[in-house]
Amino acid sequence: MDRGVAALRGIRDRVVGSDPGLNRLRMALSAALAMATTLGIEYLYATATHAGPQGTLIAMLLGTVMAMMGSMALSGTGVRPKVRTAVFFPPAIGIGMLAGVAVAGRTDLMLCVLVAVMFVAVFVRRFGMAFFFYGFMIWMGYFFAAFLGAKLSMLPALLSAVGVATGWVLLLSLTVLRTNPRRTLRRVREAFGARARAVARASAELLAADPRRHARLRRRLHARQLRLSEAALMIEGWSAEPGALPVGWSGPALRRRLLEAHLAIDALAAAAETLAEDGGELLPAAARIAGHLGRREYGAVEYVARPLLEPRTGTAAPGTGRWPAHHLAAAAVEYVTLAGTAAAPPPYDDITDEAYDPVVTLAQGNLPGSAAVASDVAARGSHWNPLSRLTLTTRQAIQVAVAGTLAILAGRELSQARYYWAVLAAFIAFAGTATRSETSIKAVNRVVGTLVGLGAGIGLAHLTAGHTGWVLVVIVTSMSLGFYLVNVSYACMIFFVTIMVSQLYSVLHEFSAGLLLLRLEETALGAAIGIAVAYFILPTSTRDTVESARRAYFRALADLLDRAAPTRPDGTGLDALARSLDHRLQQLTLVARPLTRPMTWGVNSRLVRHRLTLYAATTRQARALIRSGFPVPPELADTCTALSRTATALAESTPRPDHPVPGVTQALTTAATTLLTHRPHCPGTPLPPITQPLVHLRQLLTELAMLPPTPTTSTPANQPTTSPR
Repeated sequence: MDRGVAALRGIRDRVVGSDPGLNRLRMALSAALAMATTLGIEYLYATATHAGPQGTLIAMLLGTVMAMMGSMALSGTGVRPKVRTAVFFPPAIGIGMLAGVAVAGRTDLMLCVLVAVMFVAVFVRRFGMAFFFYGFMIWMGYFFAAFLGAKLSMLPALLSAVGVATGWVLLLSLTVLRTNPRRTLRRVREAFGARARAVARASAELLAADPRRHARLRRRLHARQLRLSEAALMIEGWSAEPGALPVGWSGPALRRRLLEAHLAIDALAAAAETLAEDGGELLPAAARIAGHLGRREYGAVEYVARPLLEPRTGTAAPGTGRWPAHHLAAAAVEYVTLAGTAAAPPPYDDITDEAYDPVVTLAQGNLPGSAAVASDVAARGSHWNPLSRLTLTTRQAIQVAVAGTLAILAGRELSQARYYWAVLAAFIAFAGTATRSETSIKAVNRVVGTLVGLGAGIGLAHLTAGHTGWVLVVIVTSMSLGFYLVNVSYACMIFFVTIMVSQLYSVLHEFSAGLLLLRLEETALGAAIGIAVAYFILPTSTRDTVESARRAYFRALADLLDRAAPTRPDGTGLDALARSLDHRLQQLTLVARPLTRPMTWGVNSRLVRHRLTLYAATTRQARALIRSGFPVPPELADTCTALSRTATALAESTPRPDHPVPGVTQALTTAATTLLTHRPHCPGTPLPPITQPLVHLRQLLTELAMLPPTPTTSTPANQPTTSPR
């Protein structure tokens, strides 16, 4: 293949793989188009109604804010849900404006009501995603009316501007910005393929690298395998959207096909790790196979893999790496075969057109955040503080009210006119976060983004001064880039928001370097208050949330192992349980991420990362049970049952090195005894394909239970296992 074509394919894979379904790109472009066109629509409307210069500016600002929030709130696929959501935009912002008009000019009352509005804006999030945006609109309407000193006579004009923006954004979301679920699902599947090839490239790098680099390259390989699982979960969620599935496909069939491809990539990565550790004369050939697969050179994969797949007699000599290389080649060829038939619906005899129940429900096209786990976690101090047992949204509403009050008091000491920046920083710190560590990290990122954005904001403000057209271009572009990067780095989004604010104050003829410096100081003050409140007022502990996710993970593992018994021949249910385990791993990794940073106080971040690696390895071995064939042989059913009891016990109690979980040691001993009893006694006799994952699962559960390792059966490098298919 031409190097230029290969390079372009590699670039495309990285772009597609980094943004499954191009969801971030679509959101950024939608926000840019909505804001840019709404600016023009509001200008024309204000001109037609003779609103005057100030009225025109207010209408354009208000319309742009509505366009920004509306483009996010109306990002779904259904027409009726969008209309139903958009209808309440004007009432939501109108409620805030009415409250703002009622207290305008009375500072103390205005600030008291501001705290109440912040409480309500967070409290209503309990009613669903739409109310997340309604809450922001109530807060924004109050801010506009109260801080601009709006009069009651101005409300019709302001609400008219809101209505125009709402109607326009709704029209855009139903036409040019409408999400096509089938096209999006196809793009997410392309992202799955791109991430699968990224795993293959990481495997090739591991096989070709110096042994001194193996530890780092293994971590990279495992990280890419986690990203592959996330793409599979997004496919799981998008498959439930009406009209998303291709003609002839069902949700369970697509799940099975993706699971087969996922298992093939898992097998390739596992073989690469074994081969990299053992070495051997076949290592270069295996590296070429993985490299060709990573570059999408499928014909070359089959050509290079063919010699490794030829049947040979006798036992492989030690040091040749014959069996790991054979398994890698078989996995690569299997993935190539599946990729070549990706468009054709698979003829699975055990899958019917039954109702599809996804294991994960997406939030605005993305996997749900940590709130899905933390919602069931009580705040610290629940034994003495009854407020700690309130729901997460209610606790956050109280936290926001306290943080807002403190930000007002402290911010006014710094500036009587600009204290609202501190209030905004404290308020936003609790948006999209659930635990105190997440809130702290978001608050710090806000300060960092503001600090870094000061220089760029000042420089661009001087360049665009006096050029209104360029100012608008910079504002729209900055917000678009901010939306694109918000899920990658919140600090990057705030960097572009700071540039946008600089341009806005330039248009208002209030721009100065001192003003931006004051914004930084107020933001830092509000962020510090938000962190303090998150830690000391009804705190949702990150460790408690991780513990909740850990227990849910082991319950999902126990369900999968229990279903794998031969008395429950339900392949479709097993597929769903495998994806459910992936989802539990993704949640555990998400909520534990703050604890993997060395800066976290009182936490052994290296141990946390190691245990997350064990959970990921356990998940891969559990998936391998499916690859090994179904059902489980009756003679090994006791092993599955014993491991299921182990997982159940670990879900009910927290293991400690000095306090083993009751029942775990006995269950693991039973599993080991069963595996040893049914191990072939004749050298060279192929092991049942299910033996290998069961052995690894027992070893991993022993380590996760914090028990000392005990000897058990294993598959030597030169002993084959029967083919899984």
